[in-house]
Amino acid sequence: MIDLDKCRLTFWPEPVLLEKAQEVEKIDDNIRAFVDKMLDIMVESNGIGLAAPQANAGLRIFVVSLNADKEHARVFINPELKLSGEVTGMQEGCLSVPDINTKIERPSKAVISAANLEGERFTLDAEGLLAKCLQHENDHLNGKTIVERMSRMSKLRHKSQIDKLKADLISGQGSNG
Repeated sequence: MIDLDKCRLTFWPEPVLLEKAQEVEKIDDNIRAFVDKMLDIMVESNGIGLAAPQANAGLRIFVVSLNADKEHARVFINPELKLSGEVTGMQEGCLSVPDINTKIERPSKAVISAANLEGERFTLDAEGLLAKCLQHENDHLNGKTIVERMSRMSKLRHKSQIDKLKADLISGQGSNG
């Protein structure tokens, strides 16, 4: 049972962001309410995607809306991703890693299979921004953020912000976010 009062945007390097998320066993009213809360957090934060660990729950769920709104959002529960296409770089940001925007190399195409809120499995072919977004959110389910994906040069360029995020977590400010 997810405590919806504890759902909030989490910030790297909070432990929930660094651990592999657990499969969703049963899609019930609590999961549906949690997904609604995730969508609210995503929209309020002006994001185009949000994974459950970013909402303080270690579950294999993410939502994506390239329009950054609830009406066009898709829900992906227990997703499985197959990647293909040319590996290309694209500027990425992350709600859980504020003030860092960096080039991340990823395959240009993805096929995702997941369950929706009714528990029905579906498959979606994606390319371009959608494919990159699916990969970014799926990374969160595997305990990875753009911090782990960025190049050494990018880590050096963003060292002060990375150090600030670590210090905020230690001081307890990161969990207030």
